[in-house]
Amino acid sequence: MANTANRQTSSRRSQSVKKPQHKSPHSSAFSQYLAVGNFDVPFLLLVIIILTTGLVMLFSASYTYAYYNNHGDSAYFFKRQLAFAVAGVIAMLVISKIKYEYFKILAYFSIPFSIVLLIVVLIMPAKFGDFHRWIYIGSFSFQPSEIAKLAIIMYCAYGLEKDHKIIIGKTTGKTKVGKLITELSGGKIELYDSFISMCWYGGIIILIAILVYAENHLSGALLICGIGVTMLFLGEVKKHWFYLIVIIGVLMAIFFVMNPSLLEKYAGARITAWLDKDYQPLGARWQTNNSLYAIGSGGLFGAGLGNSKQKHLYVSEPQNDFIFSIVCEELGLVGASLILIVFALLVWRGIVIGIHAKDRFGALLAMGIVFQVGMQTILNILVVTDTLPNTGISLPFFSYGGTSLMMLLGEMGMVLSVSRYSRLTKN
Repeated sequence: MANTANRQTSSRRSQSVKKPQHKSPHSSAFSQYLAVGNFDVPFLLLVIIILTTGLVMLFSASYTYAYYNNHGDSAYFFKRQLAFAVAGVIAMLVISKIKYEYFKILAYFSIPFSIVLLIVVLIMPAKFGDFHRWIYIGSFSFQPSEIAKLAIIMYCAYGLEKDHKIIIGKTTGKTKVGKLITELSGGKIELYDSFISMCWYGGIIILIAILVYAENHLSGALLICGIGVTMLFLGEVKKHWFYLIVIIGVLMAIFFVMNPSLLEKYAGARITAWLDKDYQPLGARWQTNNSLYAIGSGGLFGAGLGNSKQKHLYVSEPQNDFIFSIVCEELGLVGASLILIVFALLVWRGIVIGIHAKDRFGALLAMGIVFQVGMQTILNILVVTDTLPNTGISLPFFSYGGTSLMMLLGEMGMVLSVSRYSRLTKN
């Protein structure tokens, strides 16, 4: 009887033991690409605040222009921007879940891909005067320059990490180019590997900037140069070379400002209009003058949300590059300053994430992205306030443009991915 009871008990126990669950090989293979840990909540909240504010201001700034130019649909720009914003937020969250180490694969191919797109856009016929900035695929269009900005950041982050010892060292003959120069000169010329590497990355940045400038996109070319110089600085290129680059850049800027006729017609005219405040008040100066009227009439607290007068067909296309002038008119100095503070906090938090990143690639990627947002914001405000020539540059998260918004939110996803592995408090 006892043996029978023991056998029954043993049988029940064996039945109660759960069979081991075998994970799908496809699931485990895919999980290796997924990031672990929590992302930085303050950074995400800052992105959402700026994005939401930008959508509200876009609708307020654009509804008059949209009504008269899109068959009475006042919400035309807002609805399209909202759709891109929703898709962009989804993309941001998906990208934030990918291990950022795998972005190195994209970084390797990003520059050739960008160069091809920048050449293609120059070949395609322009739909707006001489501005070859958009590639059209049916009803969809995008700007290759937006992709090029991220490509510069990713490629420099990848390369400057890989070549870091060469860049900070004093070796010669360790690069293929250095060996070739030494062999061709019979050993008489030996260049520092750090100098050769700096020339390589600098040459790529200049090539991309020239292609963007050829689109009649001066501000985009300047931004590419600014991003590139920033990446070289963060990558610890020798300081004397960095100072030389900055000095050459400043001297070139002064030369072309003094000789605007040497630039392309559109760029030269913009510089002339910037220097001569009486130049073509109904033409080249029209948008800038009305932007200044809008900013000045905003006062301390503004005319109130939706109450701008200059957006009523005075500031041309107020939903684009000059949206900040409408922000100033409706929200005043206080409201505009609060928005700039949020932008500054976003850049600061991105820098903190980069500083605490677990490796050099993550640090360069995160800081490069937020520096791009910061530089683009500063350039836009300087243009809107007539501190710089009107060269046409969008305000991140505010100006209308699906490509720009999707790229920005994708970049924010990359920063969030880096933050999952950063050594900082995330709540």
